[in-house]
This record gives sequence, structure tokens and C-alpha cells, in this order.
Amino acid sequence: MSAPEERAESPSAGLNVAALEPYLAARIAGFRGPIGVRRFRGGQSNPTYLLETPSVQYVLRRKPAGNLLPSAHLVEREYRVLTALAGTGVPVPRTYLLCEDPGVVGTPFFVMDYAPGRVVRDAALPEFDAAGRTAVYADMIGVLARLHRVDWDSAGLSGFGRPGNYFARQIHRWTSQYRASETDRVEPMERLIEWLPAAIPPGDETSLVHGDFRIGNVVIHPTEPRVVAVLDWELSTLGHPLADLAYHCLPWRFGLDLEGLEGRDPAALGIPTEEDHVAAYCRLTQRADVPRWEFYLAFAAFRLAAIHQGVAGRALAGTAADPNARAYGPRARAIAEIGWKIVMQHTGSRVRPGRVG
Repeated sequence: MSAPEERAESPSAGLNVAALEPYLAARIAGFRGPIGVRRFRGGQSNPTYLLETPSVQYVLRRKPAGNLLPSAHLVEREYRVLTALAGTGVPVPRTYLLCEDPGVVGTPFFVMDYAPGRVVRDAALPEFDAAGRTAVYADMIGVLARLHRVDWDSAGLSGFGRPGNYFARQIHRWTSQYRASETDRVEPMERLIEWLPAAIPPGDETSLVHGDFRIGNVVIHPTEPRVVAVLDWELSTLGHPLADLAYHCLPWRFGLDLEGLEGRDPAALGIPTEEDHVAAYCRLTQRADVPRWEFYLAFAAFRLAAIHQGVAGRALAGTAADPNARAYGPRARAIAEIGWKIVMQHTGSRVRPGRVG
């Protein structure tokens, strides 16, 4: 997380520092107050704070207050997977503690290391030159491939999700979540909800998946074009690796309004094409091809639209972490439209290294 992603809030950014400081001092070796607190921008789901002490900076991530959707805002799962990934080659911050007692700051939270660096939301990486963009995209796909190769059983994550039948379960889950926060009928979303269950490709795979692996959820080194930390693991689970890959590739289908790459010239920017990015992943994971690529992209768009609708629903309920959360309703509609467009344009496509249908 980088300094531009923070906003100063005085005196405590809504945290009970008087209760938090002695709690952390008793549980984190070497912790010394006083604490200064700044809240990070973003963090749509779980409010996130920078804790500044005289010698060390930490990050606190907690559940929002209020009535929450089932299976959402699970900071406990984030803490578990971050802790398990230490030493696996996947860059994650070090964790210190999980507090499930809401009496300390009002909701459960965990504390981890602060990862200094740059956080960029725009997939075109405007702050980088062409060589830097090439390096960042190569490192991102390398990190994703390493994540999918993690032996999740040996890492202690055997109960982190249910292996198998991932897409059927996810389609049911996100349809339910979408219905719980639905405000208007979105026809492309209805079509996706109807089409997806019958279009699931044959076969199954299970790996550890991030669930929200995108440019805005990685920290890039302060001066070098490489990933130093992957953040926001709330949606991680045991799932299908191609769901993670397709979600990561959605920016190639998004326009400028969604901070995507459609309509831009990847070669001029130093950014790989979607097909080249997928081909790199296939090489790194020793995968021959990706049949039915349109299904994975459409599923990723459907799921992201449901997530955005959930943010908009929290805004209406008054529990959203971001003051701009109401804008996510129109974004949900736009993403659903892109998902259905993918179905219409790419049905029957096949992806091989170097060729996306």
C-alpha cells in the first residue's frame, strides 16, 4: 500500500485507540505505542488502517459494522490464508494476530505487516514506462501461477474450501448474494444466471485461488517493477484456477470507464495482449490450452457484477466502507453487459498458448 492510497483521519480514524494500544502491546513482541492511525482509501469490503508506531508500521483490517451478507467480510479467512502462505513464494505480508473479540475495536480484526510500495488501480499502469509495464505484468502472472501451484494441503489449508464442483457452487452462491442486494432488474445479469449453470465445461481442478487477483490488489515495489505483496484475500478459497485467471484477465475486456485496456494499444504500452498473457500462464503452469475460455470470462464478469451489486447494496444499507459505494450499482450493470457480450461473441472459442478465441 502506498502513501497516495491513504487519507489522514483524526484523531483515530474511527478506531478505539485507547483499547487497541494495550491489546496489541500485550500480544505483539516489541510493540510500543503511541499509535497514529490513518485509514486506507478503497477497502470496499473490509475497512483497512495504517497503524504508525515510533518504530514500526502495521496494517489493521477489520469487518465493517452493521448487518452483513452471509459468508462476506471474513477477515478470519484472510488471516488464515496469509499466515499459511508464509514461505511459499507467494508474496504476502507477515501476520501478527487475529482478534475475534468485537469488544476491542467493535468488530473482529487482524494485524499484519505494512508493505511499502505502489498501489495502482488503472490496468494501463500510467505511472510506468513501457519496460516497467512489461515487467509488472510478467511478474503478476508469475505470482498467480505460483499461487495455483501451492500445495494447499501441506500448507494447512485442507479445510479452506470444498474441492470439486466449484463453478456450480459459486454460481449458486453469487446468484444468492446478488439477489440479496438486488435493487433493479438487470437483463444481462438474468441471462448470465440462466446460461452459466448449463455451460460449465467438463472436468474439474482444485487449487488455492485468490478470488480478486487484479492490479489494484498488488503492491508494487517503490522503485522496481515487481510485486512485493498481494492483498485482499477475503474471497480466497479452494477453487478452479481458471476462474482466477479469467478474473485477472477481465481488464482486457473493460473500457476506460472501468479502468481497463479495451481500446488501448497494448504493444505501445508495453502490456501483453490477453492471449499472450494467457499463453504465459499456460507455459508457467504446464497447461496445454484453455478450452471454453468464453465460459470462464463470462463467469468472472457475472461474479464481479454480483460483488459490485453487493457494494451498492451496502451503500443503501449504510454499511459500505467507501463513501463512493453507490456508484457501484451502475458498474454492476455495465460488467454484466460485458459478460453477456462475451457469451454472444465468443461461444465455442478455444484458447491455446498464443491464441485466444
